[in-house]
Amino acid sequence: MANIQDLFGKPLTVVNIGLQTFAESVRAQGVEVVDVDFRPSPYDAPRLTRTRAGVDIEAANAEAVRRIASGKAVLIGLGIAREVIPGMRDKMILHAGPPITWERMCGPVRGAVIGACLYEGWARTSDEAAQLAASGALTFEPCHHHHAVGPMAGVVSPSMPVWIIENAAREASNCAFCTLNEGLGKVLRFGAFAPEVIEKLKWMATTLYPALDRAVRSIDGGVDIKNLIAQALYMGDECHNRNKAGTSLFLRAIAPALARTSEDRETIAKVVEFIDRNDHFFLNLSMPAAKALTEPAEGIQGSTIVTTMARNGTDFGIRIAGLPERWFVAPAGQVKGLYFPGFTEADANPDMGDSTITETAGFGGMAMAGAPAIVKFVGGVPQDALDATLEMYDICAAEHDTFLIPALNFRGAPLGIDVRRVVETGIAPRLNTGIAHKDPGVGQVGAGLLRAPMECFVAAFEAMRET
Repeated sequence: MANIQDLFGKPLTVVNIGLQTFAESVRAQGVEVVDVDFRPSPYDAPRLTRTRAGVDIEAANAEAVRRIASGKAVLIGLGIAREVIPGMRDKMILHAGPPITWERMCGPVRGAVIGACLYEGWARTSDEAAQLAASGALTFEPCHHHHAVGPMAGVVSPSMPVWIIENAAREASNCAFCTLNEGLGKVLRFGAFAPEVIEKLKWMATTLYPALDRAVRSIDGGVDIKNLIAQALYMGDECHNRNKAGTSLFLRAIAPALARTSEDRETIAKVVEFIDRNDHFFLNLSMPAAKALTEPAEGIQGSTIVTTMARNGTDFGIRIAGLPERWFVAPAGQVKGLYFPGFTEADANPDMGDSTITETAGFGGMAMAGAPAIVKFVGGVPQDALDATLEMYDICAAEHDTFLIPALNFRGAPLGIDVRRVVETGIAPRLNTGIAHKDPGVGQVGAGLLRAPMECFVAAFEAMRET
C-alpha cells in the first residue's frame, strides 16, 4: 500500500506519442506533457534484409559506410577542366543535378550556361549564347557523370579551373573535381552573367588559379581536406552553408606556401584578400571532398545507401550504392528561408545544386547540431539545428568516426542515408541551401531549409524491392 501511495502521491509527467489532441486534454488537467513527434510511415515498406540474389543488405550497407568513413580526401592541385576532368570535351557544359535538357532548365541554370558561353568566347552577347544553347551545338551532362560537383547552377565549362581532390585511402584511387567559389550574390553559380561576373571569372583563371596551384603542389602530401572538415565541425561550421571556420583553416594551411611560391607580393595580397573576404570559399573544397569520399561506395551489390543527392532547379535526383547508374528523380522542392532585402519567396527558384553531396557524406545538414549559428543565415532557432541532426540518426545506417559534433558530446554525425529507413519512417533528409532568383541573370536572393522529396526514396526502395 505504501508503495502505491509513493507512486501516485508524486507529480506525474505524461509522455504523449503521436496524437496532439490527447496531449491537449491532459494538459488541461494541469499535468506536464512531453510530446514525441511520431507518425507512422504512409508507405508500404516491408523490411528488406536480402536481395533476391541472397545478398545481405545490412552487410552491404556496413561496407558502404565503412568505405565512405575511411576515405582520405586530399587536395593535390588544380587544373583546367578539359585537361583533368575525365570525358570533358569542347562545347560541353557540365551542370548540377540529374540529366536535363536546355528546354527544361530553370532560369538560374540557363543564366549560368549563358555566362559560361560568354566566358568561353562562344558567344558575344547573352542572346547569342541562349541561341547557341538552344541550337543543340552544346552538350549538357551532369557533373556527377564526370566525378565532379557544382554548387547551385553548378556549371563547368572546358577552360574553367577546378580543384583536384584525391581519395588517398589505400583501397581507393578516385579523384573528384569542382570549380573555385566566386562568393555570394551576383555570381555565375547563382545564374548571373553580367560583365563584372565574367571579369571576376577571368581574374580567377589568370591570377587566382595559377597562384593556388603552385602553392598546393609545393605542399608535400597535399592539403588534407577531410581533416579540415573535421576541425571546422569543432569550430561551429557544418561545411555546407556555414564555412567560416573551414575557409579560415584552409587559408592558414595555404598561406605559407603562397608566400614561398609567388614572387609578386601584390598577387599574394589579392589572393589572400579574395579568400578572406569570401566566407564560403571552403564550400567548393568540401563538396569535391565529399564526392571523393562517397564514390568508392558505388557498385556495392545490394546496398541501399544513398551515394548521390543532387538538384538542378527543376528535378531532385538520388543514386544509391547498389544501383549506381540509375537516377531516381522527383520535382525539386521550394526552399523556406531568409531573403535579402527586396526579395520574397515569390522570387525564388526551386532547390538546386550538387552541394547536398555534403549531407550524403555525413556533414552539412547532418551536422547542423554543431553549427547553431547557421540559423542566422537559413532561418529558425538554434534548437532547430539540434533537432535536425537528432532526427537524421533515424534514417542513417551509422555514425561517422571522424566528423564529430561537440554539442552532442562528440557523437559522430549521422552517416549513410538508407532509403529503407527513409521509407520505413517517412522521414526525408533535411537540407540547407542557398536560394537563387528564378530569372536568369539576377543571382542569389537568400538561403533556407527544406527536405528532400520522398518520391525519390520511394522509387529507389521499390527498385531495390524488385532487385
